[in-house]
Amino acid sequence: MEKNWYVVHTYSGYENKVKANLEKRVESMGMQDKIFRVVVPEEEETDLKNGKKKVVKKKVFPGYVLVELIMTDDSWYVVRNTPGVTGFVGSAGSGSKPTPLLQDEINFILKRMGMDEKRVDMDYELGETVTIKEGPFASYTGTIEELDADKAKLKVLVNMFGRDTKVELDFSQVEKL
Repeated sequence: MEKNWYVVHTYSGYENKVKANLEKRVESMGMQDKIFRVVVPEEEETDLKNGKKKVVKKKVFPGYVLVELIMTDDSWYVVRNTPGVTGFVGSAGSGSKPTPLLQDEINFILKRMGMDEKRVDMDYELGETVTIKEGPFASYTGTIEELDADKAKLKVLVNMFGRDTKVELDFSQVEKL
């Protein structure tokens, strides 16, 4: 099945709360293999107040959140039933599946936000030792157990308290030793 970007309608002002809620639900319900990224489209704007410049983030589409997912009954249900979500944009009736954004549309939005669809160079190999650069396991070293180039994720075996623990990370969170 193919992953696509979908537009989700939220209560106005709840965009960041929906993003946080949905990310928690994905984690707690084990949906990481179906729901990938949740984005609140924002861009920086410079306001001038009392003669001082202030950079603020303004929502590009107030009341909307973008979600990258593989559309299944389960992923639809998880997103649809997240608190603050009123529905998917582009679904004709209650039983029909929503229409995904076109690749050009999502590329334009992400580029405008400075988040181009990046393809990370996969120059990692199974069994290779890496150092974790960020997150709760920063400065730990581990051995690569699994690689997923499509998601730009890898699973690293880290030795903690004398036991090996598998940790899932983004390519950007590790570097070669």
